[in-house]
Amino acid sequence: MFKSKKSRPAAPAETQGFNSSDVARICGVSLRQLQWWDERNVVSPRQDGHKRIYMPEEVVEISVIAELRRKGFSLQKIRRVLRFLQKDMGKRLSEAIASASDIHLLTDGKSIYLEEAPHRIIDLLKNARQPMFLVCVTDQVKRLTASERKPAKSETTAASRRVGTGLLAGTRRA
Repeated sequence: MFKSKKSRPAAPAETQGFNSSDVARICGVSLRQLQWWDERNVVSPRQDGHKRIYMPEEVVEISVIAELRRKGFSLQKIRRVLRFLQKDMGKRLSEAIASASDIHLLTDGKSIYLEEAPHRIIDLLKNARQPMFLVCVTDQVKRLTASERKPAKSETTAASRRVGTGLLAGTRRA
């Protein structure tokens, strides 16, 4: 009656993952959207009990998916882009961006290109028969790595309380 979902085991302790809240904040999507994509096997994170744990390459994929959705792409076309990136090229997004230059994903929904040479990007845009959509994959990765460097919200709140208490104590006169 109901198809049971195959869940991947939780990631080993040495591999850092992101929880759903972090992914939603980084990628600009709702928690419900992440759940919906998981239920439809668009991006299936690892499970740790009832929590979803996303690996960095999955977060980059979600970021690209979210960008394409904002540009009006259907889920069917997005799946085609993901298949291209994961299978046809034999690489996942994180492996594709390992080079030093910026990598751009260009697509019109049918044709899909992953380019890093600026002149090739311009040639593709000039010769396109339909409007092409461009997503800078490198920017999506930079967004992810920038969020990794930020302290957790609880850390910043605790630090501001300590500073605030210290300031108050230093300005009081007995």
